[in-house]
Amino acid sequence: MMKSSSSSGILLARAEAFLRLFSILILVFAAGLIGFDSQTKLIFSTIKKTATFRDLGALQVAVYVDCMAAGYNFLQLTRGFISAKFKAKFVNLPYVTDRWVRFLLDQGAVYIVFAANTAALQGCMFAETGESSFQWMKVCNRFTRFCLQVGVALLAGYLASFLMAVISSLSAFFLFRLYSSKHFLLLKPTN
Repeated sequence: MMKSSSSSGILLARAEAFLRLFSILILVFAAGLIGFDSQTKLIFSTIKKTATFRDLGALQVAVYVDCMAAGYNFLQLTRGFISAKFKAKFVNLPYVTDRWVRFLLDQGAVYIVFAANTAALQGCMFAETGESSFQWMKVCNRFTRFCLQVGVALLAGYLASFLMAVISSLSAFFLFRLYSSKHFLLLKPTN
């Protein structure tokens, strides 16, 4: 019985590492796609206008949040690799406290990435449809390639949010399996 429990724990840890690595790649892809995307058009045959992510504050926030989330997942991946390879604790915290901190940080990262992508999507919808009551013009009819690449990056950001939500559920599993199923917030005996 103990052998099966430890092997399933190893499989879950490997799945978490794979999901973290995949979410890092997707987050870097999304941030790079938005950050390096620009398109220049000639307006009224004399004025050059360039569309970049700096034109919309929500896209700037999405780029920075995606980069920070990728960095956070990289740090967690490194922590897991070091603790598995050298059988050492990365942070000198009690085990339960360490699991709570990781769970809360994973939850926060998911919510922040999802919120940043949703805010960027809302801003992009204004760029796509315009808003006559504010006298905002449609932008995506002129900068179609730019808008298409931003759309793909936002889809990638939502995919990364989903993967990070799965990682967060694994963190919740690793945390709450330490507690008794019969008594509220009472730790299981460690035997």
